[in-house]
Amino acid sequence: MSDDLRRKARSDYVYRRFTIGTIAVALNKSEATIGRWKKSAKEAGDDWDKARSAHVIAGEGVEAVVSTVVEDFMIQAQAILDEIKEGGHSTQEKVGMLVQLSDAMTKMAASAKRFAPKISELGVAQDVMAKLLEFVREHFPQHANTILEIIEPFGEHLAGIYTT
Repeated sequence: MSDDLRRKARSDYVYRRFTIGTIAVALNKSEATIGRWKKSAKEAGDDWDKARSAHVIAGEGVEAVVSTVVEDFMIQAQAILDEIKEGGHSTQEKVGMLVQLSDAMTKMAASAKRFAPKISELGVAQDVMAKLLEFVREHFPQHANTILEIIEPFGEHLAGIYTT
C-alpha cells in the first residue's frame, strides 16, 4: 500500500503540480513523510522536480514553467516582505533586506526574460524599485519607513500586472 501512496504522491506532484502540503493532507500523511519519499526517489534516480518541469514544458511550454517559477518566487518574496513588516528588525535592517530582495528579484527576472517577454517587463519594474530603495537609503534615510509602507503593496501590484 505504501508504494501505491508513493506513486499517487509522485503523480499529484508531477502531473497535477500539487504542493507537498496539499499532497500530505490528501494522503493523510505528514509533509515530512512526503518530503522523505521525494528525497528517496531522487536518490534512486527519480527526480520529481525534473519530471514536473519536463511535464509542464511538454504540456504547456516554457513560458508556463517560467510563470510557475516566478509565482513560486513571488510567494517566497511575500513571505520575506511579511517578515520585514512584522519582524523585529531595525529600519536599517529592513531597508537592507528590501534591497537584497529587490536585487534577487531583478536577477531572477533577468535570467527568465529570454523565455517569457512579460518577465522582462517585470524585471525592469523591479529594477526601478531596487534603485528607488537604494536612492532613499542613501539620500533620505529618514523616509525609510514611509518607502517600506509604499513599496510592499506596490510590489504586489506589479507582480499582479506582470505575472497574469
